[in-house]
Amino acid sequence: MTSARTGVLAMIAACVVWGLSPLYYKMLSHVPPLEVLAHRTLWSLVSFAVLLGAQGRLRLLTGALGSPRAACLTAAAAVAISSNWFLFILSVQTGRTTEASLGYYIFPLVAVLLGVLAFGERLARLQWVAVALACTAVVVMVLGEGVAPWISLIIAFTFGIYGLVKKGLSVGPVVSVTAEVAVLAPLALGWLAWTRGAGGGAYGADWGTTALLMVSGPLTAAPLVLFSRAATRVRYATVGLIQYLNPTLQFFCAVVVFAEPFTQVHAIIFGLIWAALALYSASAFASDRARRRRPITSVAEPPE
Repeated sequence: MTSARTGVLAMIAACVVWGLSPLYYKMLSHVPPLEVLAHRTLWSLVSFAVLLGAQGRLRLLTGALGSPRAACLTAAAAVAISSNWFLFILSVQTGRTTEASLGYYIFPLVAVLLGVLAFGERLARLQWVAVALACTAVVVMVLGEGVAPWISLIIAFTFGIYGLVKKGLSVGPVVSVTAEVAVLAPLALGWLAWTRGAGGGAYGADWGTTALLMVSGPLTAAPLVLFSRAATRVRYATVGLIQYLNPTLQFFCAVVVFAEPFTQVHAIIFGLIWAALALYSASAFASDRARRRRPITSVAEPPE
């Protein structure tokens, strides 16, 4: 099996785990979302620490925590990703998985917009049209439902800001996430201790819930490892296209499995977003193709 095919399969596997994760968090609907988040943080730290220890890479954490600048960036990334995790867990538990999936559909367009604002990146014409369609979808939501899709927007922007902050870190994704959950671990431990002291706490209440909470660590670690391996073997445009499998499966869980309401307004909104993503993907593939052809052209051309 070629390296590229292995990368594609790893990417698909990562997106399937992410996309079907609402089924897991739905089983924890009886546990308060902050408590689920705290356990996800702690068990993720255990999983990542074991993985890095087995690989002899724990020393690389100094790259994410060893200087004031790196520590601040890691803390900012930790706040962004924990906010994203919390909103996703809350959405699933409160019957708003459809809005969560919309947020992850919107994310690529938000990332493009953040690139313009933060780095002065220039957008192709199709990308501007895609962003305009996404903005139109938000307006339709406001007019049709009487409220902005706040959960979708916050999920998209927290994930976008997370990626933006991580650009300033020199370590890989697994090492950086380990550092992020290490920063959050004291807060998670404090919250669980307070919950236990107040007479609550789901951990240890029954074997089923305890096992589910512990699974949150591997469930976070496994797809990230798969994604990291895929990213080094698969073209960027292909990675971007396969990533849409994640919100698509979330959408399937919401509408088909959880039977969440899907109105005519939702149909219009998702139609606009899917059209925007089609334009965005077409532009990404065109740019990727042009970038791959450029070195070949330059060799073929005679020197000036």
